[in-house]
Amino acid sequence: MNRTLILSCVVAGALAGCANMSDTEQRTLSGAAIGTAAGVALGAITGEWAWAVGGAAVGAASGFIYDQQRQREQRAFEQGVQEGKRQTAK
Repeated sequence: MNRTLILSCVVAGALAGCANMSDTEQRTLSGAAIGTAAGVALGAITGEWAWAVGGAAVGAASGFIYDQQRQREQRAFEQGVQEGKRQTAK
């Protein structure tokens, strides 16, 4: 029972700390968490716990790259909207 309570408090504190993070930071952290979970699963199967570290690194990099792509798409969308406004104003 005590472990569950402690774990719940740690998770709640971690989530509360994410409130002031930028989108890039949130996506990088989410990627790292997902990669760590996948790495732990592989580590449990193979007995090599280094998979957790590798998974965290790959996940963080993937989350960051995903965020950068989303930002490029958003900028392209905004440019298209502005160009459309200029075309209709003529």
